[in-house]
Formats: sequence, C-alpha cells, structure tokens
Amino acid sequence: MHGEKVRRSLDLRSWEAAVRLIREWEIHRPSEVLTVQNACDRFLEDCQARKLSGGMQTKYRNVTLELGRKLGTLPLRSVTIDDIRRIRESWKLAPMTTQKRLEMVRSFFRFCVDSGWVEKNPSRAIKLSVVRFAPTLPFSDEEIERILWACETVREIHPKIPAGTEKKLKALILLMRYSGIRISDAVMMKRDRIKKGKLFVYTQKTGVPVWVPLPKEVLDALAGCDEGDGFYFRRGVGTVKTEITEWQQRLKLVYKIAGLPDGHSHRLRDTFAVALLTKGVPLQTVSVLLGHSSINTTERHYAPWVKARQIELERAVTATWA
Repeated sequence: MHGEKVRRSLDLRSWEAAVRLIREWEIHRPSEVLTVQNACDRFLEDCQARKLSGGMQTKYRNVTLELGRKLGTLPLRSVTIDDIRRIRESWKLAPMTTQKRLEMVRSFFRFCVDSGWVEKNPSRAIKLSVVRFAPTLPFSDEEIERILWACETVREIHPKIPAGTEKKLKALILLMRYSGIRISDAVMMKRDRIKKGKLFVYTQKTGVPVWVPLPKEVLDALAGCDEGDGFYFRRGVGTVKTEITEWQQRLKLVYKIAGLPDGHSHRLRDTFAVALLTKGVPLQTVSVLLGHSSINTTERHYAPWVKARQIELERAVTATWA
C-alpha cells in the first residue's frame, strides 16, 4: 500500500467497517487517517478555547467519551448513519435527554464538517425523539399561602432543621415566585445583586442588563434572613451542587406539609411567568425576563396562558353564535 507492506490488525469485527478502513488507507496513508478519537480530542480542545461553561464542557466530554469508546479507532470518514443510529438505540434515557444528547452528537459532527474532515454530517439523518411536554401548572394564590404557612411550621415537624431555616425558606420561595429565577440561581444569589429594590437577573447578548423589581414583601423576607455575609442562602460549606440539593430537599418537606407532594421549585417560576401573561404582558417580554435563548422555548411552555391569544380564541367561538 503506497509502496509499503502493511501487516497490522484492524481491531474490527465488522467486515464492512474493515473494507471502509482499507479504502480509506488506499486514499491516505494509515498514519495520516484521522480517527474518531482524534476528532473528539480536537473538538474538546475547541470547546475549551471557546470558553464554554464548565457544565457544557462536561456534557460534551461525556458524549465524546462514548463516541471514542464505540467508534474511536474508526476513520472519521468511515462513520455511517447506521453507526450513529446504533449508538442512539443503546441510550436508556428520557425522550428530552435523548434529544439533547443527539443534538450534542450533531454539534460534534458539524464541527468535523466545518473543519473539512468529512463531507456530510451522518447524525443529521437521525430523527429526534418525540417529546411530549407536560402542561405548565402554576401554583394558585391559595396554594402559595399554604406553602408559606408550611415554612413557618416546618421546624415543628422536623426539629432537626437548623433554627432560622424557616425564614430562609420563606424568603427563597417568595424570591423565586416574584422574580422567576431558578432555584440554582436563587441559592447562589449574592446580596449585591439587589439594588434599589430591584434584582439583577442577567445581561442579554446585546449587553443590556435585565432587572426585576421585587415587592416589599420579598425585600423584607430577604432582610429578615440576612446574616451579613455575601449570600442570603449559601453557607459556603460543601460544593455548590450539594447546597442546592440541600435546599431542594427542604422545599420538598415544605410542599409535603402544604399538601402538595408533587410540588417543585420550577412551578414557582411557572407561577411568575403565567401571572405576567394573564395580565397581558407580551410573550417576548416574558421570554426576556425568564432568560430564554429563544422565544420559541417560551411559547412552547406558556402559549396557552397568553391573554391576547385566549381572547382571540374566545372571540372566534362567540362569533359563530350570531
């Protein structure tokens, strides 16, 4: 081959894969063939150079580890649609998780196409899983009252919970209800993010900061659990994930006491969004406040609650009565 005698194991069990590899060697020298593992390594280096978040880099690393484990020795050009389909079939994941995992695989092969290593993205032909979104269920005013009442009684039922936690639980719930931020952001929120009664949520891609005004009830609750350090809820003991999980477990106790065993913190975010939409606030504005990267995400979850759309639907029905 190329004037040299080649005697080596292909490390393959598939005849078709072996034929593809030999054909690749006939075009390029064996030492010049780019394998899937080589491409995975370059992709991770690019992710690091792009300064992606630590969490996103970890997700991409997990995906490339799987690709390397199952296809690593194959020449990149030899990867077929069926190879990717078999990997997808091996996943025992929820539909949404499967969809996100496949999107990351697509990102890897798109990187390979953009780099000129392959002509086509073999993962593009793999269809995404069908995801059926659960309906958005905000808390009612009566349920919010029960949750706040449960905060005051949680230590009576669970005396091992540290003193003062009931005040922090109430402040945490009110903060998420009236700002729409996720529990991870709430637990990690620093005191200096609140200025003149407004909470700094994030900075848009355009560089414009997003602030959310907070009711006096929320500000008073936060002031009541202020211990003078940099955070309202984080103690700085253990990892970030550990502290967030700790507050999630405490909230589960509160929801159970309130008679809402299926309650979860994201419903407070839903309550914030739905309260705005039912008052006629445009979907675009709600999308910005929630920090969604696309209005399509907001519409997918909250379209049934858009007041203008509901009024239009009701008008269309009543018009048939005349």
